Amino acid sequence: MINIVLFGKPGAGKGTQAEFLKEKYNLTHLSTGDIFRYNIKNDTDLGKLAKTYMDKGDLVPDEVTIKMLESEVDKNPGSAGFLFDGFPRTLAQAAALDAFLATKQQQITATVALEADDEILIQRLLERGKTSGRPDDQDEDKIRNRYQEYNEKTAPLMDYYSIQNKFHAVNGIGSVEEVTQRLSQVIDNL
Repeated sequence: MINIVLFGKPGAGKGTQAEFLKEKYNLTHLSTGDIFRYNIKNDTDLGKLAKTYMDKGDLVPDEVTIKMLESEVDKNPGSAGFLFDGFPRTLAQAAALDAFLATKQQQITATVALEADDEILIQRLLERGKTSGRPDDQDEDKIRNRYQEYNEKTAPLMDYYSIQNKFHAVNGIGSVEEVTQRLSQVIDNL
């Protein structure tokens, strides 16, 4: 079983590459954004709970996010592995994920970060914003704020996984195919 955490700033190509990784390695893709939307849309108990925080403009607590993720893992007992996209985002979440996977006799195999220069990514997002309709992709100040938050919260995760020899940085600039090839080299050598 292979369990991968995919990191990258907004615009780094995580969504595009997640589709490739999911297909090539037969992984179950777990995107926290998709999981939140599913639970809220289907009015699950966890979705209702998450919505009470979101409606107030608060971040959903780790415990709620982790319970949603655990539920998704439990729904896929025959999976060849999982691709965690957008989770963990904090050290507490990483520790909780490790503890949960240990109860399943599993662990994170590797974390892969798609790395790219902020200025290139900002231009990418501003271009995406012209067609995506996402307001957070159309305002450079909001984009820079998202990057600052990523740097503050996610950078410690890189150290956390580096200590375990599970962190791999991949150049996220180039054609989709070039980036895909770099990711494949890392995963094939695990």
